[in-house]
Amino acid sequence: MSLEMKVPTVGESISEVTIGQWFKKDGDQVAMDEVICELESDKATFELSAEQSGILRIKAQEGETLEIGAVICVIEEGASETSSPAQASSSPAASTSSSRTGEVKEMIVPTVGESITEVTLANWLKKDGDFVELDEIIAEVDSDKATFELPAEATGILRHVANEGDTLEIGGLICKIEVVEGGAPAQAAAPSVAPAASANAAPAGSQTYATGHASPAAAKIIAEKGLNPADIAGSGKDGRITKEDALTAQPKPQAAPQAATKPAAPKAEEAAPAPRVFGSRESRREKMSSLRRTVSRRLVSVKNETAMLTTFNEVNMAPIMELRKKFKDQFKEKHGVNLGFMSFFTKAVCVALQEWPAVNAMIDGNEIVYNDFCDISIAVSAPKGLVVPVIRNAESMSFEQIEKEVVRLATKARDNKLSIEEMTGGTFTITNGGIFGSMMSTPIINAPQSAILGMHNIVERPVAENGQVVIRPMMYLALSYDHRIIDGRESVSFLVRVKQLLEDPTRLLFGV
Repeated sequence: MSLEMKVPTVGESISEVTIGQWFKKDGDQVAMDEVICELESDKATFELSAEQSGILRIKAQEGETLEIGAVICVIEEGASETSSPAQASSSPAASTSSSRTGEVKEMIVPTVGESITEVTLANWLKKDGDFVELDEIIAEVDSDKATFELPAEATGILRHVANEGDTLEIGGLICKIEVVEGGAPAQAAAPSVAPAASANAAPAGSQTYATGHASPAAAKIIAEKGLNPADIAGSGKDGRITKEDALTAQPKPQAAPQAATKPAAPKAEEAAPAPRVFGSRESRREKMSSLRRTVSRRLVSVKNETAMLTTFNEVNMAPIMELRKKFKDQFKEKHGVNLGFMSFFTKAVCVALQEWPAVNAMIDGNEIVYNDFCDISIAVSAPKGLVVPVIRNAESMSFEQIEKEVVRLATKARDNKLSIEEMTGGTFTITNGGIFGSMMSTPIINAPQSAILGMHNIVERPVAENGQVVIRPMMYLALSYDHRIIDGRESVSFLVRVKQLLEDPTRLLFGV
């Protein structure tokens, strides 16, 4: 009995996922509850476990994007049923007892992406009349986004319907397979084809139809680099030129042949030789992850749909730095966590948000939603991109609790283990570009929030105090806000209040 495994529901607002990687290969034996692959959404990464024991049949490849509920793989119950056809095809008895069933399997162009409506048949890897086995790759198809391999859906004799270069709609007929029982070899299943193949057989090392032929991805790279496919040795099956071959190939020097074939021209008419370029000029392409695509889409949407402005101020960080220097050892000894800047900024922001509630609000249609709580989103740079986990009810937390929560969320973010619940919500965001050396920036609002505070690096600069020029550790602060809901008076007053609390952190202890 076969079990179809479908993409599970992984979050209320998630409609599609991308296959990150398979931990098991097609045809592997898997146990129930064993992790078989990794799925990526625009918010988190999930592990998919086998729902029964059996043989794994992969239906979607790494990098493919699937909608919730789409079939991702099939698990065939038991190992003996799966292995018997392969044994039969390799035994002499099977080749003599195999026969055509009269059944014809029609293969259509599969759905390869949500927005893809047609594909182009790049090239056939199997000839018309060839014997093919189930799941054997028979062709490559190109879409406007990627190249896909087409596996055989049955064992038998292949009959081409579409030709190389044809453009087919999704669901269009691409080929037919005359089904053969027993997994017979090509000589027994297709006697009309086998004799011709054996008559034309060449000794080892001779070329085949694939020799020197480039895959679609390799052909594109070869064209961009201006190379000759005949000069590239293919490492793929039957000498096929793969994408890696094209990437590593180098053009052959042409100066000597050209000089020998072209007649010498008068010196006066000789053109000046082009300057020689030293060093590598290679480039590479990588498919955007689902997280990166979603972040890109949302950032552009925020720029287009909000009236975003940014206001700046600067903070003298000396008082906070002195407090940290004085109490950091005792703080760590008692609480087991370092006393960082984030707890001071989070506490200061919470106080200012409660005094200026519009900065903590958001627009919902024709209404403004005001929040009496402060859920602070902390921007974290994770290996797969920017993520924004949330500290819930930060206004009621102590310095110790905030620091521990920051460490916990940042660790999970870098390990790609954040859950959907830990990244949804949030009423205000803090981002710290200063850890990378940023002096000043204009952060983009984290929709549907209405404002974001940007921290920057601390630099000793000369400032005027009481008529004297002194050197102080200064930090620029940037508040980006949606002018549709937050006026200039509120945004500037909010930032001034944050500056006041940071430059005199004892105010945070007494609530003044």
